[in-house]
Amino acid sequence: MRHIFWAGDSTVACNKFNTYPQTGIAQAFDRYTKEDVVIYNHAVNGRSTKSFIDESRLAVIYDEITKGDYLFIQFGHNDEKINDQTRYTKPHDDFIVNLGKFVNVARNKGAYPVFITSVERRLFDEKGNLKPSEHTEYVKGMKEAGEKFNVPVVDLFTMSRNFLEKTGDEASKKYYMNLVAGEADWAPEGKIDNSHLKYEGALLYAGMIAKGLSELDEPYRSLVIDNLALAKYLDIETNG
Repeated sequence: MRHIFWAGDSTVACNKFNTYPQTGIAQAFDRYTKEDVVIYNHAVNGRSTKSFIDESRLAVIYDEITKGDYLFIQFGHNDEKINDQTRYTKPHDDFIVNLGKFVNVARNKGAYPVFITSVERRLFDEKGNLKPSEHTEYVKGMKEAGEKFNVPVVDLFTMSRNFLEKTGDEASKKYYMNLVAGEADWAPEGKIDNSHLKYEGALLYAGMIAKGLSELDEPYRSLVIDNLALAKYLDIETNG
């Protein structure tokens, strides 16, 4: 069996029944993997590269990951929290340094690291245009880290942003955690959340990550299902 260890934040993390229908991307990703792939999801709500390391969560992965495994590294949302010094990192400074620590954990154990840029938030202006992103500098920082450490980058940010621009404000609502009153028992008055995903969104964006992996060389490409089937699914989902 091949193992994927996934480090990240709430957009990736596993959700329990009491927050349904919220779904993390890593929860849906096994719909696209080969039968010999097992996912260990270490992503936790609210974590940045800094807090994930400071809480010794990366140390746990170091103890468990072995030769031939994969480490998917997906951060950015919480590294942006400039008013919270327990999480904030500078995008072209300590963010890159921290990403290097994840890479070292993987390579010291003979595993393969992969960087995945942040999924875009669903934020449109009054004219229906997608607003400028708060993720941009962290996406650039992750790409800089990819070059510096020779790690492949799956650019989910660009793929998700392109999807939102094409789909538009109204039609994209079903993918994110915008709940009407009564839709979920735990949010009786409803909820507006344009960062986290429903199952439909997690499945869609997990497919985009799978597409990105399928375009890489081995040993990454063979993690996911047939590229033609994947392309057909994504074309249907994004084009109707």
